[in-house]
Amino acid sequence: MNSSVAEFVREEVPDWDDEVVATARFKAFSGQRSDWEPRFFFWRDLILKVARYLGVFTIQASEVRSNWFSRGGLTPLCLDHVLLEMYNNGDILRSVDLMNSSGGRLYQMFKRVGHLIGISRSSTPQEIFEDRLILRTLLQERATEVTKVLSESHWTSSCVITMEKFQSTCRGSDEASIIMSYLSGCGKARYLSIRRMNLIEGVKISLAPTPLSNISSIDYDTLHLNWTAEKLHQQLDVIDRRCEKLRKSALQSLKSKNKEGALRHVRLLKLTSETREKCTALLNRVEEVLSIIENTESTKQVSEAIQIGARAIKDNSISIEEVHAHLQELDESVASQKQVEEALESMPLQHTDIEDEDVEEEFKKLEMELGDEIPHVQMAETVVDGSMRKTFSLQFSSLLLESSSNSVARWSSGSVWF
Repeated sequence: MNSSVAEFVREEVPDWDDEVVATARFKAFSGQRSDWEPRFFFWRDLILKVARYLGVFTIQASEVRSNWFSRGGLTPLCLDHVLLEMYNNGDILRSVDLMNSSGGRLYQMFKRVGHLIGISRSSTPQEIFEDRLILRTLLQERATEVTKVLSESHWTSSCVITMEKFQSTCRGSDEASIIMSYLSGCGKARYLSIRRMNLIEGVKISLAPTPLSNISSIDYDTLHLNWTAEKLHQQLDVIDRRCEKLRKSALQSLKSKNKEGALRHVRLLKLTSETREKCTALLNRVEEVLSIIENTESTKQVSEAIQIGARAIKDNSISIEEVHAHLQELDESVASQKQVEEALESMPLQHTDIEDEDVEEEFKKLEMELGDEIPHVQMAETVVDGSMRKTFSLQFSSLLLESSSNSVARWSSGSVWF
């Protein structure tokens, strides 16, 4: 028996090491139910306590029989009977007993009818013990916890979230699948999916005691907006890491008095910052529309919420096509930065306009960060004649056009953003 489980069991059962009592408990069930029912309740409750202690609601029969309650190499002979009784009483479920959350309404109706007449539970003991067993009581508790967590960030009677968000709220995809199936069977959740350029999966969950309301078109729009917001947040994280890396590289170049290298990194930092501004602007618009929808639904005027939500999307000019266009533009900007970086590194310093005010301002900020760590770096005023400036401008424009064309070609050939 696992040492931590053994210690827990001894705390829960003070007479666990009593030889006489243990011998009686470990015996197989025999006779009428009234003869062994007290022992059944003892083992049933102990199984639930150990599973709750371990933080799980799914168990394997072999694990319970061989490891949980082993005592001096002996295991309870009655555990098979206990697990079978728990299954017959509905305390234990199998994965086949749960609702397929992605199934249609007709499938779910037949599944519920099957549960009522007992068709889905007609299995042999061997089939039951080979399957993963789900403890109904602990599943209910865990589903309640997940719903409570979601209700803390939503003040509405229901919420629409992406499957990725739901899985992160649960402890991974396996747990999320079971909880989703359970909530679907209770009429408290519905699976949503949108197939655009990618398959977007989501969940609508009731956060109130009342049953889940019907799925509406605004729910699909909300799912798409939430998915877009999550992707934009991910892109911002990538951009922020890149900005920090470029900033550190520029500081390092200044410390080593490599003005040319510092200049390149500052220019790339400026380009990356511009990309971040575009990404942030779109994210703010998406979150504004989501806020309008949630604020309106919170007044319980569902019909009006649908109308206002749809109008908000229209008024803010956020269409599916525009979202994809913005995502494509961001993809092109990020992809082009590497090409610009390579071009700037290969370009002589005299072909760069180092008198640009923004670049000089960035240099001053970097120098202030360095403080007294290095001697003050004097910014040499480089005289660049008009012809050289024109040459740089043409080369830089050509690079941007080339990188944009390459990004568009790559997008058209089927590459997926993120």
